[in-house]
Amino acid sequence: MNTILLMSDARHFRVDYEINPYMDTAVQPDPEAAVVEHDELVAAHLAAGRKVEFLPAAPECPDMVYTANAAVVRGSRVVLANLPPERCAETAYYREWFRGKGFEIMENPYAFSGQGDALAHGDLLLAGYGQRTDQRAHDVVADFLGYEIVPLRTTGPRWYDLDLAVAVIAPDVLAYCPAALDEASRDRLRGLGSTLIEVGEPEARRFALNLVSDGTTVTMTAGAPMLADVLRARGLTVVELDTEQLRKGGGGVRCTALNLDNPEKVS
Repeated sequence: MNTILLMSDARHFRVDYEINPYMDTAVQPDPEAAVVEHDELVAAHLAAGRKVEFLPAAPECPDMVYTANAAVVRGSRVVLANLPPERCAETAYYREWFRGKGFEIMENPYAFSGQGDALAHGDLLLAGYGQRTDQRAHDVVADFLGYEIVPLRTTGPRWYDLDLAVAVIAPDVLAYCPAALDEASRDRLRGLGSTLIEVGEPEARRFALNLVSDGTTVTMTAGAPMLADVLRARGLTVVELDTEQLRKGGGGVRCTALNLDNPEKVS
């Protein structure tokens, strides 16, 4: 779980357009600080014992640093995202990388935000929709990767991707922000039988849930002390990092890492 990650870099990170409420072309990230911030994320993953694969960012793709939106991977198969027009140039680079690694690739004909709206939870896929992902995209993912879909509708553009509203902490533990999901979606989560950790909207708005956990170590943004304390009380190692620059594009820790080690379904 989150032990092999695909990451890019922040060399070309900037805000050229506004496709989520966090982006403002008048508020640009500091280029040097953004690179340092991203380097510290990579170092934290490596220190936790995770393997990191790299795909260099293309100059014309300022959001390529957010590799989680590239696709969803399970075993040797991958369903590519169908990104907003502003980001669609990224897909060719991801397609080439996966093809070079021998993955079997599926294109998604419907709007699909990749792992941003698709969080693996065992044989379940917590699948966001209502903002960037067309719910019909879930059927493509389910058919090709063999996941059982748990559809979760987010409540507004601030939760443009599910990974801002829900986090997988361990095989039997999820964290979520109730205000970020509609009532039916909250009921679906509660019906899964997993332990649920509720996160308040103030911390969720600071990207608290946009984290990477391997079930032992949680790498998360600084500025969410209540969630960090709850996780430590459960015996997890919690590493808190500054993501001030990355948040200017609407992303955090989870957004910058695509999970490559979701196992095949056991038949």
